[in-house]
Amino acid sequence: MKLLIFGVGFTSKALVEELKPFPDGSVTGTTRSLAKAETLRELGISPIIFPGDDMSGPLSGATHILISAGPEDGRDPVLKHLRGAFEKAAPNLEWVGYLSTTGVYGDHKGGWVDETAALTPATKRGRARVQTEGEWQALQREHGLPLHIFRLPGIYGPGRGPFAKVRAGTARRIIKQGQVFSRIHVEDIAQTLLASMRAPNPGAIYNVCDDDPAPPQDVIGYAAHLLGVDPPPAIKFEEAELTPMARSFYAESKRVDNTRIKEDLGIALRYPTYKTGLDALFAAETDQK
Repeated sequence: MKLLIFGVGFTSKALVEELKPFPDGSVTGTTRSLAKAETLRELGISPIIFPGDDMSGPLSGATHILISAGPEDGRDPVLKHLRGAFEKAAPNLEWVGYLSTTGVYGDHKGGWVDETAALTPATKRGRARVQTEGEWQALQREHGLPLHIFRLPGIYGPGRGPFAKVRAGTARRIIKQGQVFSRIHVEDIAQTLLASMRAPNPGAIYNVCDDDPAPPQDVIGYAAHLLGVDPPPAIKFEEAELTPMARSFYAESKRVDNTRIKEDLGIALRYPTYKTGLDALFAAETDQK
C-alpha cells in the first residue's frame, strides 16, 4: 500500500496509528505549512505542501488516497487543483476515500436516516458537501475512480472531548426539545477506513457513527458525572447566546443508521455509545496523571 492523504488532521492521524507499523515512505500527507511538515515526519508521514509542491509524483505512486480536506468557499480544494491529475491516475488506484458529513441529510426531526436517504442539507456547509460528493462521483462514473464516501457525524477522541470545557466551566447544556445528534469515536472511523481499504467496493457510501444518537446535553452531563462535578445549568435553546456556526448545528436533528458498516465491512465498534467512549477517554486521562 502507498497511501496519500490530502489534509492530514485528527481523523487521518488516527488512521495512520491504525496502520502502524508501516514501511518508511509508504504514507504521504499534505499540509499547508512547512512548520507542520515536521510534525508529519514525527508521525512517520512523508510531508508535501499542497497547494504548492508538484503532486504528479505522489499521485502517480499512490495506490490508496484519502481526501480529508473539506470544501473551501463551497469548492473542493483537491478537485480545484488536481481534477485532471485524478482523471489520469484513476486506472492505477485501488481505493479512494472521501470524508464527507452526515450533514448532507439535513433535518429529519429526530428520525432515522441511512445511506439511501434523500440529501436535503439545511446548512451552507451541508450543501457544499453534497456538491463535492457529486463531483467526486462524476469522476468515478466517467473515469473509473475507485471512490468510497464516508459520512461522518460529530467526531470525538483523545484530546477532543467535553472534559476540558467541563473542567473550565465553559461547557453548556443547551436544551432544544427533540434534538439528537449522532457521533463517533475517531478510532472507529480509522478501523472503518482500514476495513474498506482491505475490501474495496467502488461506489460504496458508508455512514460511520455509533449506536447511540443522543441529546448533546446528555453527553455534557455524563462527562460532568465522570469528573465528579455538578453538570452545567440547563439553558433553553431559545435563550442561549450562540454564534451563527454553533446555531447551525441545531438546525438539524436526526439519528444516523450504521448498519452498512457492520454488515458490509464487518465492523464491531470499539465504542458503540458515547458513554463507553467517554469512559475510555476519562480512564486514559486519569492514567496519564
